[in-house]
Amino acid sequence: MEIKLKPIGVIHTPYKDLNEAPIQGRLKSQVKGTVEVYPEFSEGLKDLERFSHIILLYHFHCSGGPKLVAKPYLGKEKRGIFAIRHPCRPNPIGLTVVQLLKKSGNKLEVSGVDMLDKTPLLDIKPYVPKFDAVPEASSGWLQDKLDE
Repeated sequence: MEIKLKPIGVIHTPYKDLNEAPIQGRLKSQVKGTVEVYPEFSEGLKDLERFSHIILLYHFHCSGGPKLVAKPYLGKEKRGIFAIRHPCRPNPIGLTVVQLLKKSGNKLEVSGVDMLDKTPLLDIKPYVPKFDAVPEASSGWLQDKLDE
């Protein structure tokens, strides 16, 4: 089975280089970007401005080849790719929750970006706290790192 994904837009950010981008957008929540949805998909933005946050799904277009084991940003020990948020994945798909600041036509002004400039946008989903937040969730091996 072959799966083909077509970008629905492009994400513009101030990050031109991998070393500039934060490991998570929430760590630089004040950094703004623009999500440009291609005109043929812009009708799908109807009613999105009523949400404070949205989920961006995008293609890690500069990640290099896939790895099944890699060193995470917040650790020294190599871990399985599915236990970390490293971009070198078998399917290089990224996910970031951003704050939606403004919708203007086919453009969304957002904050909390962590992706590189000109990142291909695959999808947008509304962030719904009742569905998406799991306060009792554990953070696995990362818990000790997050408590520091």
